[in-house]
Amino acid sequence: MDSRLNAFLERADAVLARLEPLLPAPRQTIDWNQCLAARWQREGRSGFLLPLDVSLEMRLSDLIGVDKQRETLARNTQQFIDGLPANHALLWGSRGTGKSSMVRALLAQHAKAGLRLIEIERDHLADLPRVVEQLVKLPQRFILFCDDLSFEAGEGDYRVLKSVLDGSLEQAPENVLLYATSNRRHLVPENQSDNDNWKRVDGELHPSEAVEDKIALSDRFGLWLSFYPFTQEHFLDVVEHWIGELANKAGLQWQRDEALDILAVRWATGRGNRNGRCAYQFARYWVGLKLLERQP
Repeated sequence: MDSRLNAFLERADAVLARLEPLLPAPRQTIDWNQCLAARWQREGRSGFLLPLDVSLEMRLSDLIGVDKQRETLARNTQQFIDGLPANHALLWGSRGTGKSSMVRALLAQHAKAGLRLIEIERDHLADLPRVVEQLVKLPQRFILFCDDLSFEAGEGDYRVLKSVLDGSLEQAPENVLLYATSNRRHLVPENQSDNDNWKRVDGELHPSEAVEDKIALSDRFGLWLSFYPFTQEHFLDVVEHWIGELANKAGLQWQRDEALDILAVRWATGRGNRNGRCAYQFARYWVGLKLLERQP
């Protein structure tokens, strides 16, 4: 009897050893007193919050030329932290103009006050109810952040998302807010064919139901903030700011002049855009080049 039991146990150990690599690793409960950010990670039919090690170097003062947007979102976030009514926010506009950076700068500014950030991908927004239920009754304030929320032509997921947002946002606890960024104001592309069914009723023009259906998704956000392409002057001001930041850290003496401006404009022209991301990349290039030239 003992020999057969030992043989069974040995076989069981062998089977478990083969199955163990296939099983999900045990998930530890996040200590939100120490963890400042997490990402919702899909796993099978469910998912879990993965802690993130985030940098808090980005400041709101680093965002040059978007004062109105910065002040509006900062005020909305302060209301949220103070337990006052606040709106879910959609930050839309040109790429590289500071939309995502603004959200992360808010985390840096308010982390000590209990603000936390949870990133969730567009394809995982159907899991919003599962995410929200893990945050109920926690003392911290959570911004659910969806970067690049948009849909391509022919995708029908936006209708599912619309219903999920309706339920999740209306029933969200007071310590949860949704901030999203997009290159499109209405999140879904509007085609000329959408307007084929426009009709005039008693002298009034009424849009077709297709257009109304697509626009309705962005209406889930109470606060809309617009970010526009940089003018050349705006772009150069941002270049000057980032060169100043990087040069000061490196102990590099420098001065803005016409030659520097021309070089920065050529850099932007070669990349086909003038935005904050391009300005930061040029600043890194230029400061790095000057530091290299200074080496013996």
